[in-house]
Amino acid sequence: MLMAYRTDGRGLQALTIPGSRLEDRDAPVPALPDDAIWIDLYRPLDRQVEAVRALGIEVPTLEEMEEIEISSRLYRVDTADYMTVILPGQSDGQERVSGPVTFILTAERLVTVRHHAPRSFQTFANRPERAVADCTSPERVFVSLLDEIIARLADLLEGAGEVLDANARDVFGEAEIEPEDLQAALKKVGRQGELIGQVRLALLSLERALIFFGNTKRESTVRDLTKGLIRDVKALAVHSDYLSSRIGLTVDATLGMINLEQNATARILSVVAVLFLPPTLVASIFGMNFTHMDILDWPLGFPGSLFVMLVSAVGTYVVFKWKNWL
Repeated sequence: MLMAYRTDGRGLQALTIPGSRLEDRDAPVPALPDDAIWIDLYRPLDRQVEAVRALGIEVPTLEEMEEIEISSRLYRVDTADYMTVILPGQSDGQERVSGPVTFILTAERLVTVRHHAPRSFQTFANRPERAVADCTSPERVFVSLLDEIIARLADLLEGAGEVLDANARDVFGEAEIEPEDLQAALKKVGRQGELIGQVRLALLSLERALIFFGNTKRESTVRDLTKGLIRDVKALAVHSDYLSSRIGLTVDATLGMINLEQNATARILSVVAVLFLPPTLVASIFGMNFTHMDILDWPLGFPGSLFVMLVSAVGTYVVFKWKNWL
């Protein structure tokens, strides 16, 4: 899919380009207007990539975007800056994934290439007039889009913190909690830990991209906004590290509660086994079939043995209760 926008004062105006949708596979190569200030490529088709190349911009493939070397993610070709970051988003099946997004910044326009759907791209395109800077230049569009991305990452961290707070109330609360609920809480905490890890990786790659972007000569307003974004990224990185430590504490506490529940069950079984141990011993003695056993002809042998087994079980229970083992 190919989406293009032109500047509209402070905001952006979406442009209608024939053959820009994913369904238009048989359409010819779309012609991009010269005044397009932002071109967004989402899972682009070959002909859509060719349309961007016609503007003199080389579009990297997904394999190139996934290269982990820093030289493959932050570099300059002629006058175009290529910056690839890792952002959390959704796949086509609405599953939470993390993938690369490439920003190609030139003097005339900003081109973004992505193969998954970070929500910040949609929210920024729907309300560009609320951006941190006006959209009168590609650099301002870039920093405004990054500001929206960072705000989204902050929302994700805040949501993860709320989930951890709710889980802590359930685990450490006064009310009894079932083992099944503890297992569900453990899965929930694990999902939040995976999300926090994705956000932490996104913040790391964003910080590198912002530093790379800020090292080039920019206008004063963009330079000041870039410094502010770097401070926001560092603050969120500290917050993500704090949440990661909470993840470890919550997992340990939940596992501890599960172990306590299991130990209580094992304790009950152990006590029951000990209570039946003396009667079992008595029954074993009276159940021996040796030839010379005086008690075999005892008329009260059977009721007597039952009485002895009952007394031994009750006596064991009384001793356990006196020792506070029950």
